[in-house]
Amino acid sequence: GGQRGGQRGGQRGGQQRGQGGQQRDDQHGGGEPTGRVVVGVHPVREVLRAGGRLDRVLVDVGRGDGSAIDEIGELAAQARVRVERVDRDQIEHHAAGLVHQGVVALGPPFPYVGLAEVLARTERQDRPALLVALDGITDPHNVGSIARSAEAVGADALIMPSRRAAGVTATVEKAAAGALAHLDVVRVPNLVRALKDAKQTGCWVVGLAAGTGNDIADTELLAESLVLVIGSEGNGLAHLTGLECDLLVELPMRGSVSSLNASVAASVALYEVLRQRDRQ
Repeated sequence: GGQRGGQRGGQRGGQQRGQGGQQRDDQHGGGEPTGRVVVGVHPVREVLRAGGRLDRVLVDVGRGDGSAIDEIGELAAQARVRVERVDRDQIEHHAAGLVHQGVVALGPPFPYVGLAEVLARTERQDRPALLVALDGITDPHNVGSIARSAEAVGADALIMPSRRAAGVTATVEKAAAGALAHLDVVRVPNLVRALKDAKQTGCWVVGLAAGTGNDIADTELLAESLVLVIGSEGNGLAHLTGLECDLLVELPMRGSVSSLNASVAASVALYEVLRQRDRQ
């Protein structure tokens, strides 16, 4: 509303548009599969628990039964997903080098959610929205780890651009350790446009970037409806993304190292958001 617009103007006037990244992105890419591949006991179990669509669960014929395998079998039966005992070579083929623990699930492509749907839901809920947007995060391990932290603090969704970003792959789901079964993921063709749309529903946009002079702990906006934007260390936030932020903030650094891994920085920032909200 008007109060938000006036506050945003004041925040914009005093902020610095530093583009140096606070986070480190290791720039490991990863092509998107035509179907969903979920690797490992915990990720497969969480997809089944959440009611996600799967076609088959493959279990290494050489793996003995146990509580985890039994639970996966029970969850698969409830979801009417067939479980197949297969040779280890077949498991490793689908796992493509990931640690699989003898379990891989196959299904239709990952179910991304539309931005309009997420924003409409957050407008109706009785608590401030928390969306996490990724800008230039190409390392699938970083994407998965950020998703895990976002879900842990109760974020409403993860937003990622279709280009210059890692989509949800088997590697991302493995790094997320099951979190993506419980967290909506939105892919957008234009991140700046998505941030504008979020503002229209009452969200502030706060970018994490080094060299801003604004300590995240001093940022009162974290308790409001919020999009937290995470960039990479090498490039920081894209120029237009930074311009669209209402405020750029940084994590305090006291040591000799001047940056953090993207997923570590995101986790610290998200828990600062949670800390401030819990104080309300």
